[in-house]
This record gives sequence, C-alpha cells and structure tokens, in this order.
Amino acid sequence: MKTFIKVTEIWIPDKDRTQLEFGSGLYGGLIDFKEASEQQLFAYNEGLPGKAWAAGHPIVLTKFEHSYFKRTAAAKKAGLTCGIAIPIFSGDFLMAVVVFLCGDDEHHAGAIEVWRTNPALENQLHVMDGYYGTLHRFEAISRNISVPKGQGLPGLAWQTGLPVLIDDISKAETFIRTSDAKQAGISMGIGIPVSDNPGQTYIMTFLSAKATPIAKRIQIWIPDAQGKQLICQQGYSKNSNDLAKMFETITVNKGEGALGRVWLTGVPVITGDHEPDYNPELDSLSSMLAIPVIEQGRLKAIVSFLF
Repeated sequence: MKTFIKVTEIWIPDKDRTQLEFGSGLYGGLIDFKEASEQQLFAYNEGLPGKAWAAGHPIVLTKFEHSYFKRTAAAKKAGLTCGIAIPIFSGDFLMAVVVFLCGDDEHHAGAIEVWRTNPALENQLHVMDGYYGTLHRFEAISRNISVPKGQGLPGLAWQTGLPVLIDDISKAETFIRTSDAKQAGISMGIGIPVSDNPGQTYIMTFLSAKATPIAKRIQIWIPDAQGKQLICQQGYSKNSNDLAKMFETITVNKGEGALGRVWLTGVPVITGDHEPDYNPELDSLSSMLAIPVIEQGRLKAIVSFLF
C-alpha cells in the first residue's frame, strides 16, 4: 500500500547541542537517500531541520531546487520534492526536529498543513503553509478560510491543547471543510498542537486519503489522571475504526518500550519490530513514529503513526 509520506526522519541535537545530527529514519526502499542523509549535520538555521529550529515553528518546503535544502541532488534522484519539518521544543530548548519528505505524483492525495493564529483576526487560525499533493482545489479552498477557536480540526486542537482525531470526516459536523474533503477523497484527519510559544499558536493537521493514507494506524496516548501510565485515548486504523477499544486495556509505563521512552525523554522515536524498543502490542506493523506534545515542559500527549 502506498503512503503519502515517503521518508520520515528524526534529527537530534549533538552532545554540544549546537548542531543537529541524524537520529533515526524510515526510508522504505530509498537506500541511496538514506546513506546520503545519515552522515549529515545541520547547524542552527541551516538546511530544513536547522531552519525549523531557528524559526521555532513547523516549516513546509515545497520546492528543493535553488533552496536551502542540502540534499537536493539525492532527493531528486529519489523522487522527493517536498519537505515538512516540525521542531519539538520543551520551553526554549529544542528536543528534536521531525522531518517528513513527500513526492509529487498523480497518485498521491492527502494534505499536511501548518495552521497559525491570524494577527489580524483574534481567535482565528489560517493556513500558513501546507503540502496537498494533487488536491489543488482543496488547497485553494483551505488557504482562503479562517477557522475559529474550538471549530474544525485545527480549532479544536487549539482549544483543547491536545491532539484531535476525526476518523470519518464525511460524517463529522465539527470539520468545517467536510463537503470539500469528501470531494477530494479525504477520509480522516488529525490535528496536533506543535508549539509551546505563548504568543503564537501552531497546529499541524494531517489529512489522509484512503488510497494513500498518512499512516496505516494513528493513535493518541495521554498520561492517566495519576500521571503514572499512558493510556490510548483515541485510535484510527485503515482497516478498523475500533482501534481505541482494542488498546483500552493496554497501559504503558514511563521508560518502557518506545512510547514510554518518548514520555521519559521528551524526544520523538522511530522504531520497528526489529529493534529492542519495539512494543509487542503494536502487532506486525513494521515501524512506528511517536511524537510528544509538550506544554510548559510537561508531556500532554504522544501521537503514534504506525506504518
């Protein structure tokens, strides 16, 4: 099954915390690009990861040619044309940068959007940037609307400060662009707060089309009331929308497995069934990306993408 995202990477501060080094990545069959990436280093404000670090918010780069992207030749050879970088901060300090790389072709439909508060319109969000694959009409509509706090996918994530998952957009009264999304073939979406900046709100939205989903499964994990264990609050599966029920008996302790390590360290994780940090409850899926949602230095949630 094709997925919308072709490459996923995590870049982490080196021991001096002055530049970013390769942490881990998922490259599918793009071995040459993997090898070109593993030896890279990015200084503050250098390359896509370094620019996101310096900006303090997510960045979408829709064209690599004649840009600050450092791996243009390797990306072109691999058929990659677009990058999204999401910095993970705890207060002022960078924990990691998550990078998604996509490729333009006629078969890839879906969207990754960055919403931010609009200085001209109080309590409104607008699309700062995004990647929409082949969904040109949906892109035009999305770039020209404002979403109030508490409404729509980004507005709900802003109001709650937590990830919000809508597993069937065609039936969701809370999704403002329902008819347009249905026409574009978008079936589910997740909104994730990604900035701990009190002066500016940034929300990432991932919108999945059935033919080329963002991931095979997506789950939202939150600490329980006692702050002792993670519980699965919500889940989506391409094959079963009862995923949260399947996981409701499973809890994760701090430091245990991949999810527990994200909670312990505040650093996103990529893992798979070939690694010691694999969570057996994630069954036969080959790999997982887990991203922490941090507010004022505390973990509010973890979003896991299972590929």
